[in-house]
Amino acid sequence: MADPQPNDVPPAPTQLVQANSATRALNILGDRWTLMILYLAFQRVRRFDEFQGRIGLARSLLIDRLRRLQTAGLLEKVRYQERPVREEYHLSPMGLDLYSLALMIIRWEKRWFYDPANPAHRLVHSCGHEFTPEFRCRCCGEIGAADDGPGQVGPGVGVEPSPPPRAQRRSIVPVDSLNQGNPMLDRAFQVLGDRWTSHVIASAFLGRRRFNDFQQALGVAPNILADRLSRLVDLGVLRKELYQQRPDRWEYRLTDEGRDLYPLIAELNRWGDRWLDGGKGPPLITHHRPCGHVLEGKVTCDHCHAEVAAQDVTPPGA
Repeated sequence: MADPQPNDVPPAPTQLVQANSATRALNILGDRWTLMILYLAFQRVRRFDEFQGRIGLARSLLIDRLRRLQTAGLLEKVRYQERPVREEYHLSPMGLDLYSLALMIIRWEKRWFYDPANPAHRLVHSCGHEFTPEFRCRCCGEIGAADDGPGQVGPGVGVEPSPPPRAQRRSIVPVDSLNQGNPMLDRAFQVLGDRWTSHVIASAFLGRRRFNDFQQALGVAPNILADRLSRLVDLGVLRKELYQQRPDRWEYRLTDEGRDLYPLIAELNRWGDRWLDGGKGPPLITHHRPCGHVLEGKVTCDHCHAEVAAQDVTPPGA
């Protein structure tokens, strides 16, 4: 066998982390541009030029994100013209199943950063009212909340490789410099539109509070983790609490605003359990504390309390 050459560098060992459906989902969805594309896809935007015109994203970046969504199975190309060939992007069944997650994103932003000029904050249900989506237990009908209790291990429990690094760095392009004249969920995209930021939030709902616990659970580089924790404190989703002096040690706890993201995390888990479990079943099973049953969520209208589907919702004035 040949002797190793001076420039031969052994591959870094793969870090294993606890299997988690929300983490798997965020590896696909935890990106600002991906969220923008899906937001528009639910408004029946389907063609490349329209995506580009509504978002203002560079052509190469838009091609990349559309390709990723196809590879992940969320979008499908459909030909609508033969000469010349023209294709558009339709949500697949897997993509359409994200609608309840989209409503939970809208719910959170509307509750904390309401803007009457934003059509997403003034959706109209088929009952005739503008409404705020609610997350309820399908069994008992009560609201699902962050204190439903810790999850129990499921059949898919285990470990898997930590998320691989991406080629691009976290975007620092101001959202306001894009999607001009097209109000989107800007605050929610600031919180959720970065994979590691989203991973930290999801991990906080599993009871992690200390830097080393986050790092071990996520397999994230210390400098990246420090940046995301600081960012979430600045955004008001986490707060720092001193738990030790000499030297000072800090914990990161969810604020009320952060805890209100629970329905969104629950929907990420549901979607990841359904589409990304590899046939092994859910890694984690959560029970709804008020009724004791396994939590299966449903999204309802806060006026008529009926379950909400995509065909039941229109923007104001439509």
